[in-house]
Amino acid sequence: MKHAVTYEHIHTCKQSGARLGKVHTPHGSFDTPAFMPVGTQATVKGMSPRELEEMDAQIILSNTYHLFLRPGHELIKDAGGLHKFMNWNRPILTDSGGFQVFSLSNLRKITEDGVEFRSHKDGSKQFLSPEKATEIQNALGADIIMAFDECIPYPADREYAKNSLERTTRWAKRCKDAHIDVGRQSLFGIIQGGMYEDLRIQSLEELVALDFPGYAIGGLSVGEPAEEMYRIMKHVVPKMPVDKPRYLMGVGTPDYLIEGAINGLDMFDCVLPTRIGRNGTVLTSKGKMIVRDQKYSEDFTPMDDKCDCYACKNFTKAYIRHLIKADEVLGIRLTSLHNLHFLLNLMRNVREAIKNDSLLGFKADFFSAFVQK
Repeated sequence: MKHAVTYEHIHTCKQSGARLGKVHTPHGSFDTPAFMPVGTQATVKGMSPRELEEMDAQIILSNTYHLFLRPGHELIKDAGGLHKFMNWNRPILTDSGGFQVFSLSNLRKITEDGVEFRSHKDGSKQFLSPEKATEIQNALGADIIMAFDECIPYPADREYAKNSLERTTRWAKRCKDAHIDVGRQSLFGIIQGGMYEDLRIQSLEELVALDFPGYAIGGLSVGEPAEEMYRIMKHVVPKMPVDKPRYLMGVGTPDYLIEGAINGLDMFDCVLPTRIGRNGTVLTSKGKMIVRDQKYSEDFTPMDDKCDCYACKNFTKAYIRHLIKADEVLGIRLTSLHNLHFLLNLMRNVREAIKNDSLLGFKADFFSAFVQK
């Protein structure tokens, strides 16, 4: 059986072991390692599809949970699917809704059948099962869809983590059985197991036995220290299939992206660039900067003089600060645009460094200037 989504390995960095590749989908290919901007409600907040294309976002992510609640997957299906609905002709990945169910809903009941929860929008009673999450994603029509999983909190005790991962495996099989169009969409499995290395490997082995076309590491970036994330990453990734995409869910800071690439991961996503942009914070070559601060009120230089994005080529810190303080939407559009461009450009540089067998040197040079806060 030919999968809709396939991975092509191009080069392994001799210095770091990071891998350069391409993921091929029905809506085109994207280069890896890749950062995927998050378009929660069928839009990357504040950005038009044309702007995303101009900064060469090759794939974006949308959220099953949010689109299920509003406007509804049936409406999007009637519109011709998510690509046509939002006028985006490049690849799309949709998450399963599992993370949102567990993070946004205070009232939920987990059973073997699925999860009963209250909508964070209007309090209405809703139900998501593996079959329902797959049905919704089939209707949305994304190129890559995710199995419905249970994302456990940090910290979690071992018994809870073990029971949860085993339920996630059973749910993954049910998702696979419910997935109706394997030629048009590929369903990825999600590795769980908390901070327990042996449980993570158990989860991986059970999912590999189901033969998914790609695998994600879920349940990280949920409040654990960076050292814990790296420990799990270093233990799990070398055992993941080499001929399929490897996806680390929910990370988007430069340190996580670069370390993830060094450890052999291919795909990353995070709301960070637009979320902090809306708060007036930007990523620059020297580190984070809060451009809405008073000290930039008369600063007539770009947010980052090493950046060639539209915002930095055309506007000053003083102007963008003025827009934000005046509640003009252009201000947060420019900070969001810059942050997205920054991370997409970072990943282009990471890929170039892998190609040149110099990723560890690139990392050292990048963090010699970029101050972590």
